[in-house]
Amino acid sequence: MPARHPRRPPAAPAVAPAPVIAPAPAAVLAVLALLLGLALPLCAAGPARAAEPEWTAGPAGPPGAPARPFFYLEGAPGAVLEDRLALSNPTGRERAITLRGADAYNAEGGALAVRPARESSGAGRWVSFGAHATVKVPPRSRAVVPFTVTVPPDAVPGDHPVALVAAEPGREAGVRVHLRVSGPTLAALTVEDVSVGGRGAAAEVRYALVNRGNTALAPQLEIRADGLFGGVEGRPARRLPVELLPGQRVVLTEPWPGAPVFDAVDLTLTVTAPGGARATATASARFVPRGVAGWTGAGLLLAVAALTAHRLAGRGRGRGPGRGRAAPAEPPAPPAPPVREHELTGASK
Repeated sequence: MPARHPRRPPAAPAVAPAPVIAPAPAAVLAVLALLLGLALPLCAAGPARAAEPEWTAGPAGPPGAPARPFFYLEGAPGAVLEDRLALSNPTGRERAITLRGADAYNAEGGALAVRPARESSGAGRWVSFGAHATVKVPPRSRAVVPFTVTVPPDAVPGDHPVALVAAEPGREAGVRVHLRVSGPTLAALTVEDVSVGGRGAAAEVRYALVNRGNTALAPQLEIRADGLFGGVEGRPARRLPVELLPGQRVVLTEPWPGAPVFDAVDLTLTVTAPGGARATATASARFVPRGVAGWTGAGLLLAVAALTAHRLAGRGRGRGPGRGRAAPAEPPAPPAPPVREHELTGASK
């Protein structure tokens, strides 16, 4: 009998040994980091890098003293006023900054702005930095630059808005100068071109303010409303977020959430400012709901149509069955016999 050999279990499949990841050389890591950095913008944005601080400009002062938000200079015609501008450079490279004076004005909406060098023809030309019109500020350092304001002998008394402009390619900063020429001052303003727009909570009052005096004004506005059906909520007096410069005109809007839905309203705007400036203006507004306005318009159209039809029907009845044909002309009446006039001769018979 043939010998029987015991059956061997099937051999287990061979398992490949786990790969061993050796530390990559520094050069390989650098290349991988560069490739990942280039791929990040195409997939997901990584954590934002902290923006480099910008250089700044402002009034200079003694160490430890509170910072001044702006310059204030005052002098008589012919005076020469002096102060200093500080330039701080916290960045890691040198900055070449140019300096100049400029006229300040009210931009649209009342914000303060400065005119370009070619358009500055007022007090901005009174400012001089002398030989320091261009300053190089080393990294992480601060430079203090003196300047002068020469008031012309024929300068008009009052406020002359000026700004100091520091600029380099890609960045520009302005510092306000409150410049006043000594002499009589006048605070005066007017309110013009008042109108109402919008409906309900979206209603707003649009108006223009004009500074007619020679001092900068901080105006307050109050709105009073009187309707046909009683009192209407207006706007209590509040300080406007604008500094109105002399000779400037700005167009502003005031929200009016208390506007009625259906009424005829007379508005009175009252604007005041320190120094005795006061002005008022009035306007009228009609508020009609859209549905009511639509039905009113449809009713008017129907009334006009009915009146037109009535007139056409009346004309048709007046013509009778033979309308459309001219009526035959009647024969002319025979001439009347001549009447003999009595002759007055003055003789007796």
